[in-house]
Amino acid sequence: MIEWRPCVATSTGNRALKPAPQIILCAAQLALSMPAACPATTYAALRRRRRRSAAALGLSVVSNFSFGFLLGMASALETLCGQAYGAGQVAALGLYMQRSCAVLAASALLLAPLYAVAGPLLRALGKDAAVADAAGDFTLRLLPQMFSLAVAFPTQKFLQAQGRVAALAWISLAALAAHVAMLALLVGVLGWGLRGAAAAYEVTSWGIAVAQLLYVTRRCRGHGWEGLSWEALHLRGLWAFAKLSLASAVMLCLEVWYMMVLVVLTGRLDDAEMAVGSVSIWCEAMVFIGLNAAISVRLSNELGSGRPRAAKQAVAAVVAQSLAMGLVAMAVVLAYRNSFAALFTGDRGMQAAVGKVAYLLAVTMVLNSVQPVISGVAIGGGWQALVAYINLGCYYTLGLPLGFCLGYLLRLGAQGIWAGMLCGTALQTLILLALIWNTDWEAEAAQAKERISAWGGGGSEEEQQQQQGGLGTGTAGNLKEAFRV
Repeated sequence: MIEWRPCVATSTGNRALKPAPQIILCAAQLALSMPAACPATTYAALRRRRRRSAAALGLSVVSNFSFGFLLGMASALETLCGQAYGAGQVAALGLYMQRSCAVLAASALLLAPLYAVAGPLLRALGKDAAVADAAGDFTLRLLPQMFSLAVAFPTQKFLQAQGRVAALAWISLAALAAHVAMLALLVGVLGWGLRGAAAAYEVTSWGIAVAQLLYVTRRCRGHGWEGLSWEALHLRGLWAFAKLSLASAVMLCLEVWYMMVLVVLTGRLDDAEMAVGSVSIWCEAMVFIGLNAAISVRLSNELGSGRPRAAKQAVAAVVAQSLAMGLVAMAVVLAYRNSFAALFTGDRGMQAAVGKVAYLLAVTMVLNSVQPVISGVAIGGGWQALVAYINLGCYYTLGLPLGFCLGYLLRLGAQGIWAGMLCGTALQTLILLALIWNTDWEAEAAQAKERISAWGGGGSEEEQQQQQGGLGTGTAGNLKEAFRV
């Protein structure tokens, strides 16, 4: 029986976010949302490979575009809520969450036209016409799901900041079970194919958003949730909050879209259906993202409470733990390289294609065990704008051009594209590790205190604007000032 306990603000040490429930949460969300791991696309693709490639394109290229942008916008809430909670200013969390919901809803509205032109856009990118049309139809059916993220992400960050991840994990697991049942009915019994998969995806996504919202409003009243506030919708406050969110969105989008580009590039190779399907399997076979939120919340809590030494120790422990997990995952992939893909597809040809690039996945597993963790450190510390510049240089100046050259000019195909882009990821990981190694955590704790003072209440909106260094112009310098990079 699930025990729904109130959200009580206690000391950071007692309420530190545990990685295990967060990993369960992210694993469930991965199974619900990603093109290879998603039961929707796997179930619907049992009979036709083209269906799987269409769903992979629809989710990887278009849905992940909006998903990455909205998740990035929400990560600003992760920084502010985590540090405010660590400082004991719990009442500010509800205000932050409502502002984030408003900003994300407006952003989703701006992204909506992208779903309507998904089919023509994919054809313009060189995709097979039949696959592009099927992907466009599937993507358009997912449009209402995007608006559920404007509720799901802020409520998720609100609860994560307080260490209330167990509730999120149970909600996601229940949604996953219901999702599989709906697929069995809509796809297996009624034979609706990708239409049924999209419908199940819509219902599941909105179910998660509503369940999280109910938990916040019913179980966290007086402990972060004080009811709806007109102050949250004040235009001056919303505009400043949107600028803070933009820096976070740029950082995460550059990461999410990097892997999206990999799927787009492989789609222009010979036998595009096989290339896209095999690459999408490997791209989404990642579970380390759970440690990202775990260290982000723990670090922001420790910095907000003025405990720099504890923050440093938490970062070192999680990096070491994730690296050990990555090495184990690498060994498993190499040991079962010829059978691993059977977890995602029954297509023998696709399984063989995946087996040929197992050595690349082994390296990817090690890099992707550390990279999400250090990205979580950046979010927890409020370094989003700085990391955005690093991502831009490593991913799009080195990794992407190198992958194109290896894949197309040297005719190494999907393996060449992947290898080149891995080089960009490796460089980004090394730079961020060096940055963390040389960080002055006492200075970071002092900056967190200044940020909380500016955004955690007290003073008028005008005073908060002045403390933030004048965010009105929207330049790169203002983004750096907003997050003290």
